Amino acid sequence: TDEIMQQEIRPLVAVDIIEQLHRQFAILSGGRGKDGAPIITFPEFAGFSDIPDEDFLNVVTYLTSIPSLEAASIGFIIIIDRRRDKWSTVKASLTRIAGAFPGNLQLVFVLRPSRFIQRTIADIGIKLYRDDFKMKVPIIMLNSVSDLHGYIDKSQLTRELGGTLEYGHSQWIHHRTAIENFAMTVKTTAQMLQTFGTDLAETELPNDVQCTEELLSAHTDHHSKLKDELKLAVKQGATLLTCIREPVTRSANSKLSPDELENVATVERLLAQLDETEKAFDQFWTKHHLKLEQCLQLRHFEHDFREVKLALDNLMEAQAGFADIGDSVTRVEHLLREQKQLEEKGQEPLEKAQSLALHGEQLIQNNHYAVDSIRPKCVELRRICDDFTNETKKKYDILGKSLELHKQLDKASQWCEAGIYLLASQAVDKCQSQEGAETALVEIEKFLVTAKEHQLSNPKEFYNQFDMILTPEIKANAQRILQKLEDVQEMFDKRQVSLKKLAAKQTRPVQPVAPHPESSPKRASPKITRPAGVVNNSFVFSFSIPIQMALHGTKGPCRDRMRTSEYHRHERCYHIINELIETERVYVEELQSIIEGYASEMDNPSLVHLIPSALQNKKEILFGNLPEIYEFHNRHVGTGEIENCIENPELLARCFLKRKEDLQIYEKYCQNKPRSEALWRQCGDSIFFQECQRKLDHKLSLDAYLLKPVQRITKYQLLLKEMLKCSKNSEGTAELEEALATMLDIIKSVNDSMHQIAITGYEGDVSELGKLLMQGSFNVWTDHKKGHNKVKDLARFKPMQRHLFLYTKILLFCKKREENTDGHEKTASYSFKNSLKMSTVGITENVKGDNKKFEIWYNGREEVYIIQASSVELKNTWISEIRKVLTGQLEACR
Repeated sequence: TDEIMQQEIRPLVAVDIIEQLHRQFAILSGGRGKDGAPIITFPEFAGFSDIPDEDFLNVVTYLTSIPSLEAASIGFIIIIDRRRDKWSTVKASLTRIAGAFPGNLQLVFVLRPSRFIQRTIADIGIKLYRDDFKMKVPIIMLNSVSDLHGYIDKSQLTRELGGTLEYGHSQWIHHRTAIENFAMTVKTTAQMLQTFGTDLAETELPNDVQCTEELLSAHTDHHSKLKDELKLAVKQGATLLTCIREPVTRSANSKLSPDELENVATVERLLAQLDETEKAFDQFWTKHHLKLEQCLQLRHFEHDFREVKLALDNLMEAQAGFADIGDSVTRVEHLLREQKQLEEKGQEPLEKAQSLALHGEQLIQNNHYAVDSIRPKCVELRRICDDFTNETKKKYDILGKSLELHKQLDKASQWCEAGIYLLASQAVDKCQSQEGAETALVEIEKFLVTAKEHQLSNPKEFYNQFDMILTPEIKANAQRILQKLEDVQEMFDKRQVSLKKLAAKQTRPVQPVAPHPESSPKRASPKITRPAGVVNNSFVFSFSIPIQMALHGTKGPCRDRMRTSEYHRHERCYHIINELIETERVYVEELQSIIEGYASEMDNPSLVHLIPSALQNKKEILFGNLPEIYEFHNRHVGTGEIENCIENPELLARCFLKRKEDLQIYEKYCQNKPRSEALWRQCGDSIFFQECQRKLDHKLSLDAYLLKPVQRITKYQLLLKEMLKCSKNSEGTAELEEALATMLDIIKSVNDSMHQIAITGYEGDVSELGKLLMQGSFNVWTDHKKGHNKVKDLARFKPMQRHLFLYTKILLFCKKREENTDGHEKTASYSFKNSLKMSTVGITENVKGDNKKFEIWYNGREEVYIIQASSVELKNTWISEIRKVLTGQLEACR
C-alpha cells in the first residue's frame, strides 16, 4: 500500500491511449443535449465485444474527464448506434456500459437493429433484460435517426447520425494531444523557472571580481535560455489557439462546439498562467540581477580599496620615514625637495582614494545593500587622505622652522666671524690717536647695529621660537653659536671701553679723583630658630584617638552595634545551611522514589505489557545516570558533614570543594537530557507511567521529577551566593568564593556541553579539539582576499548569524537551527560551517565604528572574520579567552 501511495498519480492523457482512441469505438463529438449535457457516441463497431475491459475503461474514463465539471455534473447522454448489428450486440454494449461507465448518466439512446427480425428480438429483449442492465436512467430504444432528432437537435449530432455537426476524429485526437502537450510544456516551464529561482536563492556568492563576473554571466545566460523557452511555449499556445479557432476563422457561419469552446478556454487559461509565471519570474530576476550587479560593484570597490589602501599605507610609511629635520640649511633644503617629491608622488593615490570614497558614497545613495561594509571603508579612505595632508602640512611647518633656524644660526655664525675679522683688522697703532679711536668706535657701533637685524640679542626668545624643533644636536649647536655671540659681544664691549678711554685721553686733562670710601662690612642677619620641643598639636590629637581605641577597646553603643550585626550574620548563615540540609534530604528521597517507582518497575514482569514498544530496552536513555547521582548524594546524607557547618559555616565551602570532581556527574546527566525528553514526548502518555504515578501518589508526572537534578545544581550556586553575602570579610570568605566559582564553572560546563552535543555536520572528533572554553551566538561578516564566501541567503550582505565554539585547539563556526517537536518547545541544533585552527589565527581587538566588534583573521589576514558581540562585556570576555589561548600557545612554543 505504501508503494502505491508513493507512486505519482496523474490523469490519463491522449498519448497514453492513442491506439485505443484511433479505433473509434467511442467518441466525444462535442455535441450537447438541450440542457447542455455532453454526448458520448458509441458508433457501429464490429469488434466491440472483443475490446479488452482495460482499454474500454481507459477510453470511457478519458472521454468523461474532458468536459468541464459544470457540464459533467449535468450528466452524460449516451448514443449507441447498432442499426446494423444484432440484438446480442446491443445487449453486450448495454451490459458493458452499465458496468464500467465512470460518469454520471442522464439518458441512453439505442438505435436498434434495422432488420425486422433483430428489431423484434430487440424489443422483446429490452423488456425482458432492462433490469439486468442495472441502469438508473431511462434507456430509449429508437427505430431511426429521425426519432433521435426528436430528442437532440441536429446541430449537436454528427453527419453519421443525420446531424450537421462537423467532426473529424483524427483532428479531434490531434487537438487533444496538442492541448495536453501544451499543458505539460507550461507545467515543465513553470518547474524550470521554480528550480532556477530556488538555485538563485541558494546561490553562494564569491568574494572576488572574477568569480562574481563569471557567476553573473552564467546566471544571465541561464535566464536568457529560460526566456527563450518561455517565448517558444507562448508561441506554441498561440499556434494551438489559432488551430482550434480555424473553422470560425475560415467561415463566418461556422460555430465552435461547446467542447471546442472549452478547449479554447483551456488554452487561454494556460497562456494566462504562463504570462503570470513569466511576470513573477521577471520580478524575481530583476531583484536577483540587481543583487548580482551590486555584488560585482562591491567586489570592484573592495578590490580597488585594497589597492588604494596599500598605496596609501606605503605613502604614509614613506612619510613616517621623513623624521629628519636637518642639521644645516643645505640639508633642510634637500629635505624640502624630497618632501615636495613625496607630495607630488602622493597626488595620484590621494585622488584615487577621494574618487573611490565618492564612488562608495554614490553606491550608498543608490541604496546598495552592503552599506555596513562600504561606509567604514569610505571613512577610512578619507581619514588616511586627511592624515597625509595634515602630516604633510606639519612636515612643511617643521622644515620651514628648521630652515629659518639654521639660516639664523648661519647668519649669527657669519656675524661672529665678521665681528672677529673687524676687531682683528683694527690696527692698534692707528687706534692710539683720538681720530683713530673714534673711527674704530664708529665702525664697531655700525657693526653692532646689525645684531638687532638678526634678532640674536635675546637667547630666551630665540629658544621659545624654535622650541618645537630643537633636538639635542641642534640645541647644542645653537648653544655653541649663542655662546660665541656672547663671547664676540664681550670682545666688542671690552674694545669699546678701551677705545673710549683712548678717545677721552686726547680731549681733557687728567684730574685728581678722590678715592672711593671703603664699603662698611655687612652685618650678619639674625637667624630665626624654632624653639625646641614645639610640635604640631593637631597631629598629636589625630594620632591619639586610634591609639586610645587600640589600648582600651571599643565601648558603649559602637560595641553593641557590632554585636548585633554579628548575631544577624550567624543567624542568616544558620538558615542557609539548614535549608541546604532539609532540601538535600528531600532531594534524595525524590531520587529514590523515581528509581524505585519508575526505573525498577520497567523490569517488573507484571507491567511489561504496559510499556510501549518505543520504550523497550531504553531505560538508560530515559533516566540517564540518575542512579549514579542518587548513590552519590545518598552516601553523604546523614553523615553529619553538612550539619557540622551550622556551628562552623566556613566548613561549607570545603564540602563543595572536596567533591568538585564528583559533581561532574551532572554534566553527563544534562548531556543525555535532550534524548530523554524526546523519548518522554513519544511515550509519556502511556498507561505504564500513569500506573506508576498512581502507586507513588505523585501529584506531578515523571518528567517534572527528571528536571530535579538540573534544578539542584542551580540551587547549590544560589545557596553559595547567599552564604557569601552573609560571610563577607569573615573567615572562610576566600574558600566560599572558590566554591561558588567551582559551581559556576560546573554549570557553565554543563551548559556548554548541552550546546556541544547539538553540533551536526562536523566530520572530526569533537573530543579531540581540547577543552570547550566559550560558546555563543554572534553576527559575523567576512572579508576574504580570495576564495568564496558562502552565504545561503538573498540578503547575503547582512551579517551571518553564527554560533561560535571556542576550544583550546580550534574555533568552530556553526549555524543555529531550531525545530519544533510535536508542538513542544524548539530544539536547537548547530550545523557546522567552518573552522579555524587556533595555532594559525590572530585577533584585532578593536574595529573602528563599533566597540562591540572584533576581528579574527587567518593566514596573514587572507581570511578575515568580523565578529559583533551583543555587548561590550561579552566581547571583552571572548577576547580575554582567545588571548589566553594564543598566549599559552606562544609560551608552549618558547
